Amino acid sequence: MTDAPAETEGEVGSATGGESATDGGSTTGGESATGGGSTTSGESTGDESDSTYSGLPSAFPYAFRSSESRLFRSYVVVGGLAAVLVVLVFAAALVTLMGETASVRGGTFTFSRAFFIVLMVLVFAPLVAPVLLAARHHRREGSDRRYDRALATGGYLVFVGLYVMLVLTVPPEQQDPPSGLFEPVIALLYDLPSVTGAVPPLAAVGLLWALHRRYR
Repeated sequence: MTDAPAETEGEVGSATGGESATDGGSTTGGESATGGGSTTSGESTGDESDSTYSGLPSAFPYAFRSSESRLFRSYVVVGGLAAVLVVLVFAAALVTLMGETASVRGGTFTFSRAFFIVLMVLVFAPLVAPVLLAARHHRREGSDRRYDRALATGGYLVFVGLYVMLVLTVPPEQQDPPSGLFEPVIALLYDLPSVTGAVPPLAAVGLLWALHRRYR
């Protein structure tokens, strides 16, 4: 008769201990799972920030890395080098111009300095546009080989347009006699008026924009 209550109290105690152990285990496990989840989230956030871009300089390696088109990758390299060269050439020309006109204030010389900067932007922007457009497309929608090829084609056409512009705007006294495979083409360009020099690059930029709209 006296053993039954003891057994009952023992069962109650062991049951209470089991519930406490269960509660403690679930709480600890929940905290561990929560902690592990936050760590994984932080790592994935860091990976995403490393795999995208945050400006013009980082857009070039990001576009090169995320593209599947060899043609576009080649343009990323060529276009990037050409853009840097354009900046260096215009910067050197601007420094030389400012040194020659430092003692002159206002008037034509101030306009010439501003014109140098505007001209640099007009040449620089079409060269980097294909890379920036592709980087933006890769970040939002993923890589598309057809789109990248189209942008690379448009970018190389911009190179051709700029070259034709340079040929058309060469002063007659500085023109070299054309020779070689492209002699008829160069001779024809020399005969055209220099005011038509803006047409080829503008046409190339328009075609680049049309390719972007068509394949995006």
